[in-house]
Amino acid sequence: MPLRRARSRARTAMGKGGLHGEERRPPLPQHCSGAPAAKKPPRLWRAALSVCFLVVPAVLLLQLSSPEWLVGVRPPAEDDRDIQDDMSDDLSPSPQIEYDKLLGGLLTEGFDEKICRSRYQFGRYHKNSTSIPSPYLIERLRKQEALQKRCGPGTKAYKEATKQLRSGQVINVTDCKYLFLIIHAGLGNRMLEITSAFLYALLTNRVLLVDRYKEIADLFCEPFPETSWLIPSDFPLNYGEFTQSSPESYGNLLQNKVIGGDTERSLAGTRPSYVYLYLDGNYGFHDKLFFCEDDQRFLEGVPWLIMRTDMYFVPSLFLIPAYQDELSRLFPEKDTVFHHLARYLFHPTNNIWYSVTRYYRSYLAKAEKRVGIQIRIYETKGILQRNGPFPHILNQILSCAQNEKLLPEFSMAEEASSEIQNNRTIAVLTTSLSSWYSDQIQKKYNENPTADGITVKVYQPSHEEYQRSRNKKHNMKALAEIYLLSMTDVLITSGFSTFGYAAQGLAGQKPWIMFKSENHVTPDPPCRRAMSIEPCFHNAPSYDCKARRDADLGKVVPFIRHCEDVSWGLKIVNQTQL
Repeated sequence: MPLRRARSRARTAMGKGGLHGEERRPPLPQHCSGAPAAKKPPRLWRAALSVCFLVVPAVLLLQLSSPEWLVGVRPPAEDDRDIQDDMSDDLSPSPQIEYDKLLGGLLTEGFDEKICRSRYQFGRYHKNSTSIPSPYLIERLRKQEALQKRCGPGTKAYKEATKQLRSGQVINVTDCKYLFLIIHAGLGNRMLEITSAFLYALLTNRVLLVDRYKEIADLFCEPFPETSWLIPSDFPLNYGEFTQSSPESYGNLLQNKVIGGDTERSLAGTRPSYVYLYLDGNYGFHDKLFFCEDDQRFLEGVPWLIMRTDMYFVPSLFLIPAYQDELSRLFPEKDTVFHHLARYLFHPTNNIWYSVTRYYRSYLAKAEKRVGIQIRIYETKGILQRNGPFPHILNQILSCAQNEKLLPEFSMAEEASSEIQNNRTIAVLTTSLSSWYSDQIQKKYNENPTADGITVKVYQPSHEEYQRSRNKKHNMKALAEIYLLSMTDVLITSGFSTFGYAAQGLAGQKPWIMFKSENHVTPDPPCRRAMSIEPCFHNAPSYDCKARRDADLGKVVPFIRHCEDVSWGLKIVNQTQL
C-alpha cells in the first residue's frame, strides 16, 4: 500500500523551503510510475517489472525518514527490541530515567509486550502523573478483570447467558450480568462513551462488552487479560436496528407503562432478558430516568443491558446517591475519573503506537518545551463544515498562547538583536482538519522574531479537511494525534471538542479552553484555564429525581459544576464546598 504523505509544518526562518517544510518524496523510477509507457517486448517488460519490485521497497524505506504519518505501515517485524532501544540519551522523551510502567498499579503484569507495546511504554512518553490511583480502585480493577475472564466470551457462563437472551426468558439467575455498548460516534466520543460504560459496569458488577464492528480492534489492544471485550459475531440480537423508538428501550418501556410505578418500579409482565438504554444526546425525558436511583434498582435485576450513547455521562453517576460512597472510595480525587480509567482502558495498537513514537522522536523530543494546540472549527455552510481560513480564529489562538505565556511574544524592535538569539526551541504540535492555521502561526514566528530569542517550530501531522468518523485510516490518524497531544507539556483545546477532552484526560492536564466565537469576532478573553481535567457531559439531564422536578444540578453538590465551554453541561471538579 503506498504511503500517504501528511504534511509537517516545520519551517525555519529560512522561509518556505525550510528544514522540513518542503521535503519531497524520492520520485519513483519512471518505469514504475502509473504514466503510460511505450510498448516493450515481453522479455523487456518482465525485466522492467523485476527492477520495479526491487526498487520500490528501497524507495519506501527512504520515505520513512520524511515527516509523514506511518499509519497503516507495520513496524519492522524482525525488530523485537524495545521501540526506544535505539534512542540516544539526548532524545529521551522524559527527564526521568525511571518511569512508572504500570501507572501506579492501574496496569498489571502478564501481557505480551510485543503484541501491544503501548501498554507498558505509555509512561515513557508522559510525565509521571501527580494523581495516584487509590488502592481501592486498583483492587476493584483486579476484581473486574477476574469477572471479565470468568464470564466473558467463550466461557460456559457467557454461553448460558446468550442462550437465555436468545430465548427471551430469564430461566436461571446467575452472577454474570452484562453491559453491551453499541459504538457509533466519532473517535473522541467513543473514548468518552467507553469510559463511561466501563465505570457503570464497575459500579454494577457487570461484564463490559463492546461492538466489534467499529474498528475497535484496529485502534485499541484488549484491555483485560486472558479474555476479550469484543462482542462475538454470533451475538443473538440484531442491535444495529435499535433506535430511540425501539419498544425495548427503557424510556419506551416506562412511557408505554410496561414498567410502572412512580417510585418503586414494577413490571406488568415477566422480567425482560434485556433492556435497551438509549442515552444519545437527543434522548428524551423517560430515557433520562436512567440516572434516577429507583430506576437503577430496577435495572439491577436485568441480565443484559444494551447501551447506546455518545456522551461522557459520568457526572450524573456521581449524583445517584446509591453510588456516591463507592465513587468516593474509587476516586478520592474526584476529577481523575477519566484520567485513570482512560490510561487503564486505552492502549493503541502497534501500528498506531509506532507512528506516535516515531513522530514524537523525530520532531518533538529535543524541544525544551512542547505546546499542544487542538483546533476545532464550528463554522458551517448548510450541512457542510467549514474549516476556514478564519483570521479571527488565528488571532484567538495566538492571543491565548501569548497572553497565557505559553508561547513567546513577538519582539517590538524592528530588527532582532543577534545577541538575544539562543538555542532554545519550543515545538508546537497543532491538530486541525485544516493546515492553514499551523502555516500562519509558523509564518508569523518566521517573520517576527521573539522577544527572548526562542525559536518556535510548528508541526502538524495531518490535515484531513473533513471529519470521516467512519473511515478506519482517518480514525487511526486521529487516535495517534490524540496521543501526541497528550505528550505535550501544555495544552490549548477548542471548547466543546471531545477530541480535546480525550487528550487532556490522558495527559492529566488542565488545558486552556478556547471559546466558540460569535459573529466572526475573537472572544475576549480568548481562552480560560479549565477547572479540572475531566470532560464535560454535554447533554446532562436537569431532572432532580428526589424532588421530582427540574433543577440546576450544577449547584447540588460541590464536586459537580457547569462546564466552562458548555454552560448547560456538567463536569466533575475536585471541590468540597459549594
